[in-house]
Amino acid sequence: MNREKLIAAVKEQMPEKRWLHTLGVMETSVMLAKRFGGDPVKADLAAILHDYCKYWPVQEQAKIIRENGLPQDLLDFDKELWHSHAGAFIAQSQFGIQDEEILDAIRYHTSGREGMTLLDKIVCLADYMEPGREFPGVELIREEAKTSLEKALVVGFDSTIRFLIEKGKRIYPLTILTRNDLIQQINN
Repeated sequence: MNREKLIAAVKEQMPEKRWLHTLGVMETSVMLAKRFGGDPVKADLAAILHDYCKYWPVQEQAKIIRENGLPQDLLDFDKELWHSHAGAFIAQSQFGIQDEEILDAIRYHTSGREGMTLLDKIVCLADYMEPGREFPGVELIREEAKTSLEKALVVGFDSTIRFLIEKGKRIYPLTILTRNDLIQQINN
């Protein structure tokens, strides 16, 4: 599927505000890829698809997770995590994306993972800091992103963890492991 058709398919899956977010993630992913030596084409493609399933009914997202060998523990945590794994599955099964690096960047843009690839980091960070994002701490994320993907991501994950704690929600263990891994990378 060519880029224009893919963009049209994604755009029709979401409200206008989320589409504007997706455009911001696309722009920011390409910028970060150029800044840190990543592949801007892969960054753009992963960013286009990163929120494809975000507005699907949660029952549909859960069904995709349950029936396709995706991590079942996701279903025990906040439904905000589900769209990334469901989206990677749909990117492969419906859009024919076979590049595992792109699929992983979609799959882990919300939770992160230990040993994140450069593309994983770029898309995850772009999702945190695209120009339309406004939340306490986003300016610090943008500032850190001028020189370090890892430091910027730690600030982002710290923000997410604080938010979840303040809301009394459970924290997906992979997010904690991701943060610890990034701290280790910074300190080595």
